[in-house]
Amino acid sequence: MVNIYVGNLSYETTEDDLRNLFEAHGAVDRASVVMDRMTGRSKGFGFVEMPNDQEARAAINALNEMETRGRKMMVNEARPKEDRPARRSRY
Repeated sequence: MVNIYVGNLSYETTEDDLRNLFEAHGAVDRASVVMDRMTGRSKGFGFVEMPNDQEARAAINALNEMETRGRKMMVNEARPKEDRPARRSRY
């Protein structure tokens, strides 16, 4: 399983749009656009999970810096999530 980071997305890009872009290069298990909790708007990036390593590499190579909806996407393998200290409440 390869987890792919997709940045510099247009704020109008949907999860279906993201899935369709990557499915042209192989099987997609999951596509998600990260949303702001407060506004409900896209944060301009997302993640795609592809089960086949070769297909994922092909998608990364083909889609990195591709322009879609007026913006050049940044596509690369996602880094592991870093542990962050727990946030303390101010109240």
